[in-house]
Formats: sequence, structure tokens, C-alpha cells
Amino acid sequence: MGPLQYLYRPEVSTPVVVAAFSGWNDGGEGATLAARHLREQWNARRFATLDPEDFYDFQVSRPTVRMLDDVTRRIDWPANEFFHAKPGGRDVIVVIGVEPNSKWRTYAETILQVAADLEAEALVTLGAFLADVPHTVPAPVNAASQDPAWLARPGIVPARYEGPTGIVGILHDQAAKVGLSSVSLWAASPHYLPSTTNPKVALALMEQLRELIGLEVETADMAGAASAWERKVDEAIEEDGNLQDYVRRLEERYSRPSRCC
Repeated sequence: MGPLQYLYRPEVSTPVVVAAFSGWNDGGEGATLAARHLREQWNARRFATLDPEDFYDFQVSRPTVRMLDDVTRRIDWPANEFFHAKPGGRDVIVVIGVEPNSKWRTYAETILQVAADLEAEALVTLGAFLADVPHTVPAPVNAASQDPAWLARPGIVPARYEGPTGIVGILHDQAAKVGLSSVSLWAASPHYLPSTTNPKVALALMEQLRELIGLEVETADMAGAASAWERKVDEAIEEDGNLQDYVRRLEERYSRPSRCC
């Protein structure tokens, strides 16, 4: 028995797979926040899971224990779950997982097996990274792909990143090898707020996903959360003069007109 466990097989027609993973690919937790919000907004149903036993060092990714009532305790293991939704009549598979500690190729191959089983037409990953961007501007997002069909579309840039990679990079590499069209969306989150869950990043990713794929995505709730988050951060920064000056310098950099050629 492999790590993939189907609860049932959804009836779908050429779905799009939208995936996000906590960990290295999830600056400000923006990618997984966006995926969880979409899951809830679309009333997505869980249909499959991955057994975590082979993929995690539990001294690094520790299970957590919580009380369900006054006497019952539950162990929560690192979760990798697959959900089916049909926003606007279009089939979508939402994958929400945790970057594994081991067997990355097997992990990626297992996710792609689900895509193959359901005859998915494309894979879209959501990611976020820490960068020198101010929290007061909309989170910058870029869309990158190795796929010629995606690159023919406006706004898609070639995937040219070199350096250490996360599970998202492995997943796209494996997708290319099996012929699954894929594109990655990356949003920038302020590096001076590394431990803050950033709804501005989630909002930017959701907006880009709506524009790129044409999915039915409602963003009003996330926009409200982003505005409240920004006000809270502003209040905290007012107490730190050095950080306030640094943010102003970042804002000035972003307000300057870009120069070309």
C-alpha cells in the first residue's frame, strides 16, 4: 500500500490543480492562506490524503496534540490533502500540503499521480518569498513557467531561477517530465515581517489566479483582512523609529519611475 489514500474518486473533467505548501515556499504563510481560503470559499470536499510516515522527520516536523473535549486528545500529523471544487462549473483540485523532509521525488510523483488519475490539464502552484518590499504596497506577483504554451501568454516569464529550491521547484520539474502543463505564481512578502501571516500576499495570489486561469474567485473578505493587517502593522512600526525609516526608504524605491534601456 502506497502513501496515497483515496477517500473517493471525484467525477471531474480536465481539472486544474492548484497547490500550495507550507514551509520554505510559503513566505508570510501567504500561499497556504490563499489555498485554504479558496478551499473554504469553494466548499471543496476532501477526497484523498498522503500518509506522512515516509516523508517527514517527526523530530523536525513534529506532530501536535490537542484536546477535542475535556478528556479526549488528538494527534495531528503533517497533513497533505486533496480537495475537489467546482467554482463556476469548472473542476479544480486544491492541494494543501507541508514541504516534506525526505523522498521529495516520490512525494512529487505521488501528487502528480493524482493529477494523472484525474486527467488534469494543468498544474498551478502558489508560492511566496521574503523580499525587500514594503508592506504598504500591493504584494508583487510574477507568473513563471517552462511550458511554451504558457510562455506564449502575456505576463508569463520564463522560469530562470537558479539556486536552492523547495518542493514547488521539484514538482514543476517532475511535471515537465511527465508532460503536465504547469505554471508557478510567486508573491513577495516583506522580509522584516517573517513571522507574520500576510493576507496581502494571499490576496495578490488569489487575484492573479483569477486573472490567469479565469476561475471564480471572490476576494472581498481577503481584501478586508489585508487592510486590517496593514493598519495593525502600521501601528506596530510606529513604535520602532529605525524600522519606520527603513519602510519609508522601501516605499520611495517603489514610487520611483522605472528606467528602461
